[in-house]
Amino acid sequence: MPRVPQEAGTDWVRAADLKPLLSALLSMSSGNFRARLPVAHDGVLADLHGAFNDIVIRTQHHSDELVRLRSDLIRQGRLDERMAASPGQGTWATSVLATNDIIDALVFPAAQATKVLNAVAGGDLTQRVELHDGHRRLRGDRCQLGRAVNSMVDQLSLFTGEVTRVARESGNEGRLGGRAKVGGLSGSWRDVTEAVNTMAARLTAQVRDIAAVTTAVARGDLTRQVTVEATGELLELKLTVNTMVDQLSAFADEVTRVAREVGTEGRLGGRAQVPGVSGVWKDLTDNVNFMASNLTSQVRNIAQVTTAVANGDLSQKITVDARGEILELKETVNTMVDQLSAFADEVTRVAREVGTDGRLGGRAQVRGVSGMWKDLTDSVNFMADNLTTQVRNIALVATAVKEGDLGKKITVEAKGEILELKTTINTMVDQLSAFADEVTRVAREVGTEGNLGGQAQVRGASGVWKDLTDNVNFMASNLTSQVRNIAQVTTAVADGDLSKKISVDARGEILEVKETVNGMVDQLRAFADEVTRVAREVGTEGNLGGRAQVRGASGVWKDLTDNVNFMASNLTTQVRNIALVATAVAQGDLSQKIDVDARGEILELKTTLNTMVDTLSSFASEVTRVAREVGSEGQLGGQARVEGVYGTWKSLTTSVNELALNLTTQVRAISEVTSAVASGDMTRNVTVEARGEVDELKNNINMMVSNLRETTRAKDWLDANLARLAGLMQGHRDLVEVADLILRELTPLVNAQYGAFFLASSETDELRLDFIAGYGSAHDASIDTPGSHGHGLVRQAAIEKKRILVEEVPADYIKVDSGLGEAAPTTVVIIPVLFEDQTLGVIELASFSRFSDVHLAFFDQFVNTIGVAINTIVANSRTESLLSESQRLARQLQERTGELQRRQAELQRSNAALEEKAALLASSSRYKTEFLANMSHELRNPLNSLLILAQMLIDNEHGHLSRHEVESAAMIHRSGSELLQLINDILDLSKIEAGRMDVFPARVPLIKLLNYVHDTFRPLTLDRGLAFEVSVTEAVPKELYSDEKRIKQVLRNLLSNALKFTPKGKIDLQVDVAADETVTFTVTDTGIGIAAEKLPVIFEAFQQADGTTNRKYGGTGLGLSISREIAGLLGGVLTAASEPGAGSSFVFRIPIRCRGTAEAVEQPPAPAPAGEAVADAPPELPQSLVPTPGGSPEEGSWPAVSNVEQWAKGATGELLSGAQALVVDDDIRNAFALTNVLSRVGMRVVYAEHGREAIEMLGKNPGIDFVLMDIMMPEMDGYETIRAIRRTPRYADLPVVVLTAKAMPGDREKSLETGANDYLPKPLDVDRLLNVAVDLLSKYRAPAPSSDGGAPAGREDEAAPKEAAGRGEEDLSP
Repeated sequence: MPRVPQEAGTDWVRAADLKPLLSALLSMSSGNFRARLPVAHDGVLADLHGAFNDIVIRTQHHSDELVRLRSDLIRQGRLDERMAASPGQGTWATSVLATNDIIDALVFPAAQATKVLNAVAGGDLTQRVELHDGHRRLRGDRCQLGRAVNSMVDQLSLFTGEVTRVARESGNEGRLGGRAKVGGLSGSWRDVTEAVNTMAARLTAQVRDIAAVTTAVARGDLTRQVTVEATGELLELKLTVNTMVDQLSAFADEVTRVAREVGTEGRLGGRAQVPGVSGVWKDLTDNVNFMASNLTSQVRNIAQVTTAVANGDLSQKITVDARGEILELKETVNTMVDQLSAFADEVTRVAREVGTDGRLGGRAQVRGVSGMWKDLTDSVNFMADNLTTQVRNIALVATAVKEGDLGKKITVEAKGEILELKTTINTMVDQLSAFADEVTRVAREVGTEGNLGGQAQVRGASGVWKDLTDNVNFMASNLTSQVRNIAQVTTAVADGDLSKKISVDARGEILEVKETVNGMVDQLRAFADEVTRVAREVGTEGNLGGRAQVRGASGVWKDLTDNVNFMASNLTTQVRNIALVATAVAQGDLSQKIDVDARGEILELKTTLNTMVDTLSSFASEVTRVAREVGSEGQLGGQARVEGVYGTWKSLTTSVNELALNLTTQVRAISEVTSAVASGDMTRNVTVEARGEVDELKNNINMMVSNLRETTRAKDWLDANLARLAGLMQGHRDLVEVADLILRELTPLVNAQYGAFFLASSETDELRLDFIAGYGSAHDASIDTPGSHGHGLVRQAAIEKKRILVEEVPADYIKVDSGLGEAAPTTVVIIPVLFEDQTLGVIELASFSRFSDVHLAFFDQFVNTIGVAINTIVANSRTESLLSESQRLARQLQERTGELQRRQAELQRSNAALEEKAALLASSSRYKTEFLANMSHELRNPLNSLLILAQMLIDNEHGHLSRHEVESAAMIHRSGSELLQLINDILDLSKIEAGRMDVFPARVPLIKLLNYVHDTFRPLTLDRGLAFEVSVTEAVPKELYSDEKRIKQVLRNLLSNALKFTPKGKIDLQVDVAADETVTFTVTDTGIGIAAEKLPVIFEAFQQADGTTNRKYGGTGLGLSISREIAGLLGGVLTAASEPGAGSSFVFRIPIRCRGTAEAVEQPPAPAPAGEAVADAPPELPQSLVPTPGGSPEEGSWPAVSNVEQWAKGATGELLSGAQALVVDDDIRNAFALTNVLSRVGMRVVYAEHGREAIEMLGKNPGIDFVLMDIMMPEMDGYETIRAIRRTPRYADLPVVVLTAKAMPGDREKSLETGANDYLPKPLDVDRLLNVAVDLLSKYRAPAPSSDGGAPAGREDEAAPKEAAGRGEEDLSP
């Protein structure tokens, strides 16, 4: 290139000098800010280098500051750092300020948000982010950040407020049913709110259900139980309340029985016996028994006292302790006895004072008496008053006569003999008065006036009158002396002195008067002596019947004597007769009456007493008749009819009749209703009027009938529709068809108008729900993402696995349309379909009306049936897919095996490829083994509970199931058993293919094999109408040394096939021995036969002679394949020969002595030569042997039965009853089934969901005697749990039995090595489980070793070494 001339004033730079600048610029453009240019010369180039270096330095400063800020902000989190000032000015400084402003703008909302979030973390929801930074309002994303934080705080505040309110209402105020209402929430906040509401709803339902049951118990209804679903402590509470109700029911039955025996039947001494109660219930039972005992002693004591009173013994009283109304009755009876005693004492006292002591005026004073006793007291007092008045009046007149007053007479009213006495005395007084008047006149003239010598002066008298006067005067003169003497004597008589007599001389009539007066004195003295004697005998000595005997008396004195005697005789007869009747009444004899003649008041007393006896007798007879008819004979409607009663007796009769009538009406009304209820008629109610306890009984019965009516109607509807829909779903294999069937039947059944069925998909980890069927809708739907708004509740129900009920649905939520119009439903229910806690689908229904409680209960029960049906379809589909895949893999394996054989030489040169393929095959085998193990576990777990519960239904313990229902349960059990056999066959085939099936030879008595064959197949052939014959040749040894279990398995497969493919004819089993020391079992049938070209195929897995047999006869094609492999393991062979239409013959040949693949259990015996008998065996076996059913000798210790109830009897029942078992299983179905089985034999069951909980339950329940342990459990599996138990010294000998559904080779040995006492695969044989439990409990409960080191009684010596060997420990037994 030509050189360009340099112009004047221009600095030229060479291209070579610009290359460093270019290189530095390129380095800078590549992001390297550390390049520098040397500044060593002047000129433009130096200025360029300097300017470049300044730019690089400032750029690097900016970059370093940004890097530093990033480190401080990101790594150290320091928000207060800012960029340092730039060394440049202008835009450099402006960019630094702009960057710092950006940081400030970003830091401010972040700091504000941090402050608010810290406050939120500290529980302070009052802080908010300021939306103004001091200069301007925040905008854009910064404002959105602040608003988002503030919105979050607002939602948190609202959420916490609602949750706090719900918690306060539910927890503190007891107002259940509250729901948190937080508007505008979404995402997790909405999920949390729904979770809280779901928790509150479940808690409300549980508490209300428990409250309903406890309220029913409080009201006397013991038929209710807590049925709401619950877990954890609420489940314990539910079980506790239900147990309480059961105990209360048993307690009420016993108390009712005792009350009926004591109150209705009158059988005292009964006691309530409620077994198994403790605590308060035992105290209540004891209190009832104490009450019955007290009532018995009290009633018997009251009966004893009233009997004594009826027998006239008033000395006894009720002394038994009593309170309340019984105390009042005791005091009433004792008061009655006291009053009767006081009445008798007062009557006796009055009788003694009047009759014996002669003290008139006495009155019987019986305080506090009323009724009949007061009337009797008044009658006695009235009689005493009358007698007192009459006797005192007579005494008054006699005293007046005695005192010389003849102006008085007896004026008292009297009747009968007393009236005669009154008349006689008054006549005597009249006579005495007339005589006294004359005597008084003479005495007055002579005695008062002293004119004893006076003479009658009759003026003008002459003749006879004068003579008379003279005579009178003479008489007066004579009489003066005579009268004085007579007056002296009569005065003595009047003074009661009967010892004086008239001694004056007299003649004539005066002489007669003298003699008469002297005779009168003698008669009066004799009369007074006799009357005194009679009065003393009757009144003082009480000797009735005495008579006054006055000899020589006549006239008035004789009449007086006769009257006194007549009065005494009448009184004696009357009093004796009255006393006789009163005594009979006091002794309860109402047949006696007063029949003595009486008059006057005595007659009235006689009539009154006889009327009283008649009334008492009639009243007692009628009351006794009514009491007998109503109380003893049960003849209601009787009435007491007592004619002519009044007063107290009429009131008593009316009260008894009213009591009987009311009781009759009430009992008949209650009886009609209860009889109608017992006959199934729930429409009747008790309408009779009642009060008190009968009214409570009436209301309780009406409430019971109403509850029974509603419960029966709802239960019948539920059971009928559940059974109908379950029957419709049977036999379907297409999920879409089943879903459509469910919606078509379920939607109109519950009065819904819209329905959708979503099927859960498990292809990915995310939950996917596909719309597969609808009712009343034509759209398709699917849920792909968690935030789907269209089906959020459907997803939520699937996730939570709980039913969601939406009421008062908005009008724009969904439309249900038809040809005439459309409308919005009011209620939507979303129901997850679950099986073993796994969501299989969701059903959504919408209705114009609300779903009733019966509909909701129907949903909860029916979804379980749907879950089982869907799971069965999925499982069947999966099983078929797995079987197809297994067959495909087997074919591929066979093809590869052939290819490997053909290319053996090439594979030898390709060891690396061979090793890779071998590893692939090992992995495939391992995967297959793991798959079979998991499949075994997943299938055996539901089969375990299914078979156990089906067996319990077959047992029909309480007789509630009909014959058809028992047959259905038996069909379920048979189907489950066939599925179990299929699983076992697949596992056996897997063991054989993996080379892990071992043979355990032992002594096998031939007769035991033949008994097994006979007992198993003889009934089956009889049912099919086939002949069945077993024949044994004489050369066959009596014992084999082989694996008994495997021999039985092969014989069972061969005979089952013969039975299956033989429609008619016979089946033979022939046992023979060959020359090579082998035994042959030949099974021959006359069945359909097999073509010759098909014979090799039948021994292949999953193969049969023809595809049509699979459809016609069923089966998997595994039996013969497994049997052939087992024959090879036993050292023998299985061959077949057949002809179509003629039958088949299968020969199973095994050696007499088998080596086996495992250590021998015991040494084999030398085979007995042909024709030589074994010592303990029969001398020979007949050609045609028909074995008798029976088990081995060791099986005789415990009953080998299928009925669980047999285990609860005898020695096994005593051992099992009261024992406490711990069931550890994460599958609640298995726990439920085991709990039912163990409870029926008297064992108490404690449940734990996993191993960690099992350890806690052992600590809480030290009385556990037996542990059933599952292996595959969350958190802590069975092996780890057993090791933890064995590490605890006090649980070192606790019986532990492993129950597992995995049941793979080596599991049993691993379980025993871990420390288990025994191993049982699922599904469980109930009899085997109980047999193991009895065996282990009998050893575990055996007495401890004695101090001298001897073995404990009742425990076998070999048990300890066996268990120690099972745990891998050293044998420490002596």
